[in-house]
Amino acid sequence: MDALTRTTAGPRHLFAAPHRLLFFVGATNVLLAMAWWAAWLGAQRFGWTMPSSGPYAGWLHAFVMQYQMLPSFVFGFLLTTFPRWMGLPDIERWRYAPVGIGLFGGQLMTLLGAIGWDAGIVVGAFMTLAGWLAGIATLGPLLWREKGTTWHARSCFAALLIGLVGVLAWTGFLLAGSPGLAYAAIKLGGFGLLLPLYWTVAHRMFPFFAGNVVKPYTAWRPMWLLAALWPAALAHLGLELAHAYAWTWIPDLVLLALSSTALARWWPKGRKPFLLTALFLGLAWLPVAFALYTMQSLAYLLLGEYLLGRGPAHALFIGFFGSVLVAMVTRVTQGHSGRPLAMPKVAIYAFAAINVVAVTRVFAEISHDPMLWQVLAAAGWLVALTPWILRVGSIYLAPRVDGRPG
Repeated sequence: MDALTRTTAGPRHLFAAPHRLLFFVGATNVLLAMAWWAAWLGAQRFGWTMPSSGPYAGWLHAFVMQYQMLPSFVFGFLLTTFPRWMGLPDIERWRYAPVGIGLFGGQLMTLLGAIGWDAGIVVGAFMTLAGWLAGIATLGPLLWREKGTTWHARSCFAALLIGLVGVLAWTGFLLAGSPGLAYAAIKLGGFGLLLPLYWTVAHRMFPFFAGNVVKPYTAWRPMWLLAALWPAALAHLGLELAHAYAWTWIPDLVLLALSSTALARWWPKGRKPFLLTALFLGLAWLPVAFALYTMQSLAYLLLGEYLLGRGPAHALFIGFFGSVLVAMVTRVTQGHSGRPLAMPKVAIYAFAAINVVAVTRVFAEISHDPMLWQVLAAAGWLVALTPWILRVGSIYLAPRVDGRPG
């Protein structure tokens, strides 16, 4: 950080662009969420005392990660890219600031509730809901203001609407006490919200990124590939909501075929910077996750045993969502701060380490001491991402190095 940056850095720069504020919120939320989760798991494994309240901590963990932490980055990206995809003016500060405030405050209140403040979890749910509503109310009108039809934006927005249903279901669970609503919220977050969002962004951006760097490269982005994921993902979601785990292998095989095809067709051959390679290495977790989901469902159908536990889910959540998050956030942060489109050493470390965390968490399900390995995986998030978060956080607090606004 040069002398000019040091003297002009400050919180005011967080509000210079949507991605600055929301990525900073997301980065902070990662550390808060995983510090609490690692401590809770450690208390269960090693028997130390930790204050707690409210619903089962595993449910809280799922809600925080799916509806507060990851959506902070999602909204930061979409509030930046939606206008650019549609050829519309940038979104004004007063429209995106409430999104960041709601998601940060919502998670902070939720975690305070998790460690003993009884009202915090409910307050956190309503603050999170307010942030989600602000984001959807900002992005939604752009869809009918554009002159054409941007299907990627509509796909992302549809996923956000499903996510909103999930937030409402969680809030309903807290108010009414129905475990079914909590279960629905958790399942909606994975295959209704995050998977379609990530798939849509990958479909639009990954071949585009590769085409800008690797020559020759043919960007293969048929719209049927984008559309085909939706019925398969929703079929998996519906079967899980109906507790029909023995039959999820049917849509999982479709998802395995789609993700394998995309990986093979999108993978850029020849020399390429690691910033680009990281995106496709992260994508490679997607067919791995669906292969594990398929094996798990078939084992349940044939043997009546629910093998692998939460292993397939964590291959998806940590392996795919987590590693692609590091790669994408690094790319956006480098480009939108006036820096070269290259992956710094601290980001390479974070990417490699989060992949180790993913393997560790999947392995935990078949180990002789699963809780110990879960503790190691949760603590691994902090070890993997803290240096990277400190770096990107300092960038969001400073002006662009090229002097341009944003």
